[in-house]
Amino acid sequence: MKLLLSLLAAYLLLINLDALLLMRSDKRRAQRKRRRIPEAALFLLAVLGGSPGIMLGMKIYRHKTRHASFTVGMPLICFFEAALIAAALILAL
Repeated sequence: MKLLLSLLAAYLLLINLDALLLMRSDKRRAQRKRRRIPEAALFLLAVLGGSPGIMLGMKIYRHKTRHASFTVGMPLICFFEAALIAAALILAL
């Protein structure tokens, strides 16, 4: 059980760090008028567990903050992921 929790924690840490760095990269690309990262890719990363990293990137880099799909969608994804993890942990006990 401890190994599974450690692996889950490591996975979530890495995917959220990746999400944060991807938001930074997309912001820089936008500023430099370069090819952007598709929003679908950002949402996929969020659904895979990176929604806290995306939301932190939105706040730090002031990026995608005018998009309702991001300002509403990311917290919803994060809430459902947290509920899913909590339910899995309760069932594992």
